[in-house]
Amino acid sequence: MASADDPDASHDRVAQFTSFATVGALGLTQDLTHAVLESIGDLEGSDPELVAEETLSLVATATARAAEVGLQDEPEYAPTIVETLLNLPFTYRNYLLGKAMVAEERPELSDVAEEVQNRLQGKREFYMTHLPEGQFPGPHALKDKMELWMGRVSPPKLPETPQERLESLGLVEPTVAHLKLVLAYGRRGEPPMATKEDVAPGSS
Repeated sequence: MASADDPDASHDRVAQFTSFATVGALGLTQDLTHAVLESIGDLEGSDPELVAEETLSLVATATARAAEVGLQDEPEYAPTIVETLLNLPFTYRNYLLGKAMVAEERPELSDVAEEVQNRLQGKREFYMTHLPEGQFPGPHALKDKMELWMGRVSPPKLPETPQERLESLGLVEPTVAHLKLVLAYGRRGEPPMATKEDVAPGSS
């Protein structure tokens, strides 16, 4: 665990933890988004951009809550990490817009930024309300919130309910695993690494 009296160590802690949690959040977002879009297929009313934005907003908020609980004994820099994670949807969207502006030489895309900002702000506020500060999103609570998310990303007239689709796709378990990793890193002060004791006999 970094000491507040060692600025370099504290900076390293913030950078390494944020990097670890961000990689996990983006990877999980990609997996959840792919699973949802694959299950929807070409159904009328499906919106890949909506699915991606809602999913990243959910995952970023849940990751920030896990980090907040894991870092509760390190208040000197926990707020910086938590705020950075909460801002992931905005950071990622700014990157995509910037990339398009450079690659396609379309500076007018900067005009879209405010519209996107407002849209993402509403999504983030929704998930921040349902995933309150200071509480780790455990399996039961997370399942309830992910049912809301599934309802928001699903087009109308699907044969299954959001609860049934969430269950059939098996999306709660990988999300819980990600949040537990972030929590463990916060509490241990180092990335959780698998050991022989962590691996069940006969597993690969």
